[in-house]
Amino acid sequence: MHQNIADIRINYYQKSLSETDVASEPIAQFNNWWQEALNSQLSEVNAMTLATANANGLPDARIVLLKGVTEKGFVFFTNYESAKGKELEQNPRACLVFFWKELERQVRVTGSVSKVPKKESENYFYSRPVGSQIGAVVSPQSSVIPDRTFLDARTLEFTKRAEAGEKIIKPEHWGGFLVSPVRIEFWQGRPNRLHDRLLYTLQDNGTWKIERLAP
Repeated sequence: MHQNIADIRINYYQKSLSETDVASEPIAQFNNWWQEALNSQLSEVNAMTLATANANGLPDARIVLLKGVTEKGFVFFTNYESAKGKELEQNPRACLVFFWKELERQVRVTGSVSKVPKKESENYFYSRPVGSQIGAVVSPQSSVIPDRTFLDARTLEFTKRAEAGEKIIKPEHWGGFLVSPVRIEFWQGRPNRLHDRLLYTLQDNGTWKIERLAP
C-alpha cells in the first residue's frame, strides 16, 4: 500500500535528558552515551555522518566510522587524497553526527580538524585485517576509475603478495583525522516532537557552557 511520505512519523518516548543528569564536560557525556549504545549492541554503532565543505563552499557529507575518542576529540581514518581529505585540507572544520535510532538519540559535534601523528596512523593501519590494508593501497579513493576490474586486478595482485609473505606498506596519503570539538549537542527524542536538546559550547577559558535549546 502506498504511504504518503508526510505521514511517516514516530513518537519518541524512551528517555529524557536533564541538565542535572549530564556530565560537566561533553566528552565524558559522550562516553556515557557511547557505553549505553555499546551495551545495546546497536548495528554499526560507530557509524557517523561527516560533513565538510568543498572549495566552492558547497556542503558535502558521507558516513565514516569512528575509531577513537580521547579528551582531545574524535578520530577517524581515511585517504588524505580523497574528496573529504582534500576538503579538510582546504577547510579544516567539520561536523559529525551520530544517530542511534534504537535509543532515540543524536549527537552533533562541530570543531576543527587536524591530522593525527603519523605513528598513530601506522599503529591503526597495521591493526586492520590484511584485506582492509590492501583496500587502502589499491583504491585511489574518490578518483574516476575505468571499471570494477581495475580494482579487482590490483586487489588480486596485492593479495598474492601478502600470501607470499610480503608486508603491505601503509600509503603516505592514508591516515587519521582528529575532530577537536568546540560545540557538542546531545539530542534525546521526546513525545510530540518536544525533544530534549543540550548544547555544550567551549569557552575561552577552556570550560564548557551547557544550555538547553528549544526543539
